[in-house]
Amino acid sequence: MKTVTYGELCDIFKNEGINPDDLQTLLVKRLTQLGKTAATAESCTGGLISKRITEVSGASAVFGLGVCSYANEIKERVLGVRRETLDSVGAVSPETAEQMACGVMRLARSDLGVSTTGIAGPTGGTAEKPVGLVYICACCESSREVIKATLGDMPSPSREKIRKAASDAALYMLLKAAES
Repeated sequence: MKTVTYGELCDIFKNEGINPDDLQTLLVKRLTQLGKTAATAESCTGGLISKRITEVSGASAVFGLGVCSYANEIKERVLGVRRETLDSVGAVSPETAEQMACGVMRLARSDLGVSTTGIAGPTGGTAEKPVGLVYICACCESSREVIKATLGDMPSPSREKIRKAASDAALYMLLKAAES
């Protein structure tokens, strides 16, 4: 599993000439070109990824489902996250992120699924799981990738900034997964 800091995420966008605010438009355009569909399972981003995708005209052709699974019960009952996973490693874990992404992909019968689970703050962080820690998974039939995003290194971190950066990373991962 790869770890990405906020600074590294910014560098990726800069090196690829991507404006993070355009990611949803790039994603919808690419999914349309490829004839693929995507679904989202969000915890700490609270629907922000879905909101961004559906801001783009034509998104309905490539996006059919977004689940805001803030509660563990919803992660388990709707997305199929295993109770053992939640009990042993918790909601904020790479295992939960993977099960959420693959679960929403199956639920929506989409080509791709993406998930976010983390701690947006300003409270709720611990030494082991600090504010700004977000696990993001992009899943397709043939592969899945989970990253550990440590977004607390941004200038003046806030709940909204962490959620926005996590949604940027998730949209970017979906874009890359669509192209693979």
